[in-house]
Amino acid sequence: MSNEITIPILPCVSINDTLEFYVALGFEITYQQTRPNPYACVRRGGIELHFFTMRNYDDPAKSYSSCFVSVSEADVLHQAFAAGLRQHYGKIPVAGIPRITKPNNNNSAGDRRFNVIDPGGNWIRFGQKADILESDENVALQKAESTKLSRALRAADLLATSKGDAIAAAKLLDKALAHEEPVSTTQRLQALVLRTELAITMGDPQLASSILTEIRHIPLDDEERAALVDELERANDLEHMLRD
Repeated sequence: MSNEITIPILPCVSINDTLEFYVALGFEITYQQTRPNPYACVRRGGIELHFFTMRNYDDPAKSYSSCFVSVSEADVLHQAFAAGLRQHYGKIPVAGIPRITKPNNNNSAGDRRFNVIDPGGNWIRFGQKADILESDENVALQKAESTKLSRALRAADLLATSKGDAIAAAKLLDKALAHEEPVSTTQRLQALVLRTELAITMGDPQLASSILTEIRHIPLDDEERAALVDELERANDLEHMLRD
C-alpha cells in the first residue's frame, strides 16, 4: 500500500505554549482539545505533528523525544522558520529551549540538516539528502585550514546539534580555545559564538555575556565581516536573548 502516513505524538509541558511556537514557525492548528486529556495537532504542508501533556513532565531539557522530517530544501525551510520566529518573538531563539539550530552538513552522511527544539524539549530534526556528488560546502570544508580549534569546533557542533550534549561540547571548545595555536579570526569567532550558545543552553548567562563582549572586541576587516555575517547575526540574537 502507498497511503500510509506516520505522525509522531510528542509530549509537552504546555499545549498553549507549544502551539504558539509552531504557529510562529508557520504551522496551522488542525485540532485541539482540553478534555479528557489536553491534545493538539499542527500541520505545515506535508509535516504533521501531534502533542499531548504528560503527568510529571516538567523538565524539557531532559526530554528524549525526537523525530526526523525529510525535506527537499532544508535551507529554504530554515529561512522560513527563522523569519516566522523573528516576526513573532522579535528574535530568533538560537540557544536554550526552545531554539533552532543553523543548517550544516556536519554529519557522516553529508546531509543538509537543522534541528528545532520546541518548548517541550522535543527535537524535530529536518534533513535534506546529500547528492551523490560532493556539495560545494563539503569540498570547502575539506579544503579549509585544519587546526586544533577547527577540528574541535566541528566536533563540538556535532555533539551539540546531533546528541544535545552541551556539556561535552563546551569542554571540548574550552580546551581548544585555551590552546596556544595561531588560528584565523574567522575560526575563533565561530568558536566563540557556539560557546555562547552553549553557555545559554547550560544556564550560564554571565559567561555568555562575557564571551559576547569578547566577540564584540574582535577587530574585523570588511572581508572578514562579510564572511562572518551569519555568525554576527547569531551573536546579535544571543545578545537579545540575554536582555529578555
